[in-house]
Amino acid sequence: MSSSQAGTPEDPAQPTGERDAPAEPAAYRAGFACIVGRPNAGKSTLTNALGGEKVAITSSKPQTTRHAIRGIRTDTDYQLILVDTPGLHRPRTLLGQRLNDLVRQTLLDVDVIGFCLPADQRPGPGDSFIARDLTELQRAKRVPVVALATKSDAVDRERLAEHLIAIDQLGTWDAIVPCSATKGHQVDEVAEVLASYLPASPKLYPDDVLTDEPTVVMVAELVREAALEGVRDELPHSLAVVVDEIVARPDRPADRPLTDVRVNIFVERPSQKAIIIGRGGSRLREVGARARVGIEEIIGHKVFLDLHVKVAKDWQRDPKQLQRLGF
Repeated sequence: MSSSQAGTPEDPAQPTGERDAPAEPAAYRAGFACIVGRPNAGKSTLTNALGGEKVAITSSKPQTTRHAIRGIRTDTDYQLILVDTPGLHRPRTLLGQRLNDLVRQTLLDVDVIGFCLPADQRPGPGDSFIARDLTELQRAKRVPVVALATKSDAVDRERLAEHLIAIDQLGTWDAIVPCSATKGHQVDEVAEVLASYLPASPKLYPDDVLTDEPTVVMVAELVREAALEGVRDELPHSLAVVVDEIVARPDRPADRPLTDVRVNIFVERPSQKAIIIGRGGSRLREVGARARVGIEEIIGHKVFLDLHVKVAKDWQRDPKQLQRLGF
């Protein structure tokens, strides 16, 4: 069975009667880890838990991540740069194909891969498909792959043991680690195991940097997450968010700055527009209030959030509209 923990061999014993030589300081490690898995496998939640900051949106709806968002975990011995990705899936639209291409391209540029397999679901055809892809990558590029049994808090010990055995039989992994991002169970262990496969390197980012995502991307993701709350299953795939502008309000007192944030929410049909806006604009106001909290944390002061909902018919299948919306 694959090992469930990475470690370093013990130093050989010194000859009797000789003083122990001072230990060589371990080389600092830094590099990139990609978190992959099928949709709704807990990738974004784990990325946020590992980084200690919300850098990837989370939702109960699958396929809500559309960018490879980086979170950065800086420790005394390592700096782990986390790359969250869209869930690999069988694409039904041009957007879906482009999201899959984004994942595969990301995998070519990282030092270690974390493969999420939720413990509350038995490994299925989608997991087997991804496992085959990762096995080929291991052989061709020698990229370590750590299997992560996410959502371990959702099952009892017996079911978790069965899940770990099923994961082991799915492929040849460099390590297998059960964890729960929502409960914080073994999140530190996941970070340590992933970091153990990073190359020796100085820090790639300053200590206080938690993500290298541009503010405009983070704002768009927060608005999209808020808009996805409580909507019907078909809407998440039809919703795109584009930030029009982020500008400081002129002539504001230095101690009370205000930033205007104008955002367009695109859907594919007028009926979807009505869902987002709600009766008398009530739901859009809720979206704005929810998103504003996170945006103000990013900006660092009060913002005036101006949301507009527009229809871009069948944008997921239209190459020109996909380009205009940033895909």
